[in-house]
This record gives sequence, structure tokens and C-alpha cells, in this order.
Amino acid sequence: MTQSYQAQIKRTALVTGAASGIGYELACIFALNGYNLVLVDRLEQNLLQIADKFSEKYGISIKAITKDLSKSTAPEEILNELQLESIHIDILVNNAGFGNYGLFSETDLATELEMLQVNMVCLTHLTKLFLRYMVKEGYGKILNVSSAAAFQPGPLMAVYFATKAYILSFSEAIANELEGTGVSVTVLCPGATKTAFHQQTGVAGVEAVKDNKMMDAATVAKIGYSGLMENKTVVIPGLKNKLLAESVRFTPRKLVTKIVRSMQEVKDKNLKRGVKRFAQGDA
Repeated sequence: MTQSYQAQIKRTALVTGAASGIGYELACIFALNGYNLVLVDRLEQNLLQIADKFSEKYGISIKAITKDLSKSTAPEEILNELQLESIHIDILVNNAGFGNYGLFSETDLATELEMLQVNMVCLTHLTKLFLRYMVKEGYGKILNVSSAAAFQPGPLMAVYFATKAYILSFSEAIANELEGTGVSVTVLCPGATKTAFHQQTGVAGVEAVKDNKMMDAATVAKIGYSGLMENKTVVIPGLKNKLLAESVRFTPRKLVTKIVRSMQEVKDKNLKRGVKRFAQGDA
């Protein structure tokens, strides 16, 4: 396929976790730039409202897929549904994910198994399914949303931090494998991101939130989109987050873990009044 012919094709981006937070803001940017969209989320009503709004506002083709990504069959079901309608995915955004707080010895196992499925297994599965077509076509982009949490262990959020470390390592590895194929992989590693979640759970009491030091989801999405379009491998929004990620390399791991623990304990005090499970892009 020649480059001139490719330029005439209206691209399609698939975004998981598109009903709120960073996923929603990324969907907005793709829509604004004329991409057709496939929006995936488990919140059906929110998803359909967004699809109707974007379709009317931007004049693009939008397909909404209501799917619980904690189910192991979800990735194949998504691919099959798209194939039945001959929808080709040019850009895959693996944004869906969630986390929880608490001592690992006390947190709910079922929740954590779902977290592993959504944050790691589903992301890997979707990447595998769509990547083969991208490589065959010689064009494609993948954006995996990780977190600044990926760079260190996270006491009180042990499983969540570990899943984000997996996403970072996995993305960097396949980005290297795909050099020269026309397919790029970008991993977005935002720090704590301001969303409605912080008001709902009591995190609004945390100093970083009160002092308005957190990035908003729209800013994070804009930075992630720019990095994706520039074929960057690792994108860390914000100078502070970049410096923290770099400093971990030169600090003893045991000390890093203690520091993260102390930060998490402050956050956990504020979360005791609210829900201990949060969606992707909320932290």
C-alpha cells in the first residue's frame, strides 16, 4: 500500500476505558483530528451518550462496544464483532484499567484477579490480536497507558504497581521488536491525574489535590497523543514525574519502597471514607 493511498484512508482508533478519564479525553482528541472511533467500556449508558455526541459533533463514524474487560473472552469478542462489520483498526489505545488500596494480606483476591486480567492480560491479548494485522499492513500505532507507578514497587497498592511495571516493560520490548515494520508502540506513564474520583473518595483532602498540583486528564491525554504521533516509546507527562522516574534508578530499592509506602499511607487515610477501587486515569 503506497503512502499516498494511505493518506486518503480515514483512520480508525480503538480506545478502551473510553467512558471517562484519560480514555475519554484521548477519544476526544482522536475525534477532533478526524479519526473514526471504536469506543470500548463496561458503562453502556455513558458510552452510548459519548458515541452520539461525537458522531453529531465531529461527523465521524463511531462504534460503541459495551464489554467487561475482566472477562477472558472479551478481546476475541471485540475482534470478531469488528471483523463482522469490516472495521479495520489502525490505532489501538489500551487505556482500561483499575487499582485498589490496602495491605495485600487483607485486600480482596477476586478484585485483584480482575485487575490482573484487565490491566495486563486483556492489554496483552488485544495487542496480540490487532498487532498481527498492523504488521501485515505495514502501518499501525499502539498506545498502552501505564503509570508513573511503573518505576517502583508500591506498598499498599502492590498488585496495581506491579501491573503498571509489566505494561512498561512489555511495551518497551515490543517497541524494539517492531522497529522497521511501520508499527510503533508508545507507553504513557502519567503521575496522579485529577478526575472526579478524587472528590468521590475523599482524596480531595490530599495536599497535592488541594494545592492543584495534579495534571488533569485532558492535559495527560494531549501529551500522550503527541507522543504517540511522534512515535516516542516512553512518554512521562510532567517534569516532576520525569525526574522522579529517573531518580529511582540511582536510589536503593529498599529506600524507594519505604518512601512510596509513606506516601501511600497518607493517601490511604483519605481513601478510608470512600471506595478503594479506582478506574484507569484516576491515579
